Amino acid sequence: MLKADLASLFGRHEFFIRRLHSFTGLVPVGGFMVFHLATNASIADGVEIFQYRVNVIHGLGPSTIMMLEWPFIFLPILFHAIVGMMIVSRGKRNVTAYPYPENIRYTLQRWTGVIAFFFIFWHVFHMHGWLKFEWWLDSVAKPLGGHRFDPARVITAAEAIQASIWIRLFYIVGVLCCVYHFVNGIWTAGITWGLWISPRAQRTASGLALVVGLFLGGISAAALYGMNTIDTSEAQAGETISDPTAPPGKVPPEASIAERP
Repeated sequence: MLKADLASLFGRHEFFIRRLHSFTGLVPVGGFMVFHLATNASIADGVEIFQYRVNVIHGLGPSTIMMLEWPFIFLPILFHAIVGMMIVSRGKRNVTAYPYPENIRYTLQRWTGVIAFFFIFWHVFHMHGWLKFEWWLDSVAKPLGGHRFDPARVITAAEAIQASIWIRLFYIVGVLCCVYHFVNGIWTAGITWGLWISPRAQRTASGLALVVGLFLGGISAAALYGMNTIDTSEAQAGETISDPTAPPGKVPPEASIAERP
């Protein structure tokens, strides 16, 4: 019954829903993904740099972060994912009969979207535990392997990823699927919004998407490489208490004279 109602609602407002789906995938969801990847890629420059970036974000305070996360990140992701799943369920899979490049990209867009959905869903649990309630984190999330990231000790992100070869592989596959889905989504969004209709315009858009894809691929590679290769034991040994607002390399007031450069 619910599925039929959703299908009916989608059918009545398909024009508007598809454009809102396209918009949310580009601006709040895609924009946050780029920001998130860039922040995590800073670990390639060292834990101190990564810690500073995270401190700047969390310096906004939990209330402000929550007010920004839900309307601009979580709700758009949920909307984009739900509508995307409906589109996938309604689509026809005929890539074997018509193995044209556009059809292959269409199929990859659907499959990477499904993988990205499950990856993001799991990633948020793995690192943050989904909900912020203490009883939930202690009684549910942590016993099930979630809530592994401590923003006060960013090395915990690398520890969580390095815990298993399967986790490492899932992050690699998941991140690459997210990047492909976003980049190819730029191209399909132009079709949805009527920005590039002619074959020439579509070829130009394909080139633009390729450049963006290579750029984001490089950022993703830096983030994944840093998370997978950093020596967590060494990083833990070198941890010191620092002022969250202090730029990297600045010695905190609490440091002893012997610790000063």
